[in-house]
Amino acid sequence: MSRTDEVVNGIKRMILDGKFKPGDRLPIEKDLAESLGVSRGSLREGMSALSILGIVNIRQGDGTYVTNLDAPQLLAPMGFVVDFQGQGDPRHIHTVRRLLECEAAQLAATRITDEALAQAGELLDEAARMVGQSPQDHERILEIDIAFHRIIAVHADNPVLVGLIEAFAGRTIRGRLWRSLHEEGADRRTHDEHVAILKALVARDPERARTRMANHLIGVEESLHGLPDDADPTSTETTRP
Repeated sequence: MSRTDEVVNGIKRMILDGKFKPGDRLPIEKDLAESLGVSRGSLREGMSALSILGIVNIRQGDGTYVTNLDAPQLLAPMGFVVDFQGQGDPRHIHTVRRLLECEAAQLAATRITDEALAQAGELLDEAARMVGQSPQDHERILEIDIAFHRIIAVHADNPVLVGLIEAFAGRTIRGRLWRSLHEEGADRRTHDEHVAILKALVARDPERARTRMANHLIGVEESLHGLPDDADPTSTETTRP
């Protein structure tokens, strides 16, 4: 194990043991290096790695602090793994996204607040006014799509699940925008499917919410059969599937 690894593992262990808590300022460089038994150079390298991992926040001239350690932030580096594994066939990423979001919808059905349901309803009302307009603001429709799914994920009340969904769903935006631009009627179908999901959530019906989410995301996956490997989502040259 390298000295840098020793720093990373040492700080992680201190956090797990409760020596450092979220928001705590770490000791000065000299003291921390001595306590870990490493040089200052190795300590700096370790701190850089911890910063990339979202475990510490290095504030120039102020010191190094433990972050709030929320799951979505700690899982963010997993995005590279998702990107790497998704090369060649984006449907693999969408399939995992479907599994995660179906679970989130089922959990959210019994936990989502009335305020969140109202917020989701307002988003879909805005989308309803936009669908079918000419010209159509596809990017705003996609923003509403992302916000709607995020509300559901957050109200699954499972921060690890939220972090995983963010890691996977964020990598599906290219395909979702391509579908909106090139698949006739896609925005209308997406909106109708979102409305069905919301109705299941309002009814506090976990199984129906899960089923409606599955139906929606399976449709998204199927549309990817027509997505060229090098497709530019904003290009109008691609043939519709």
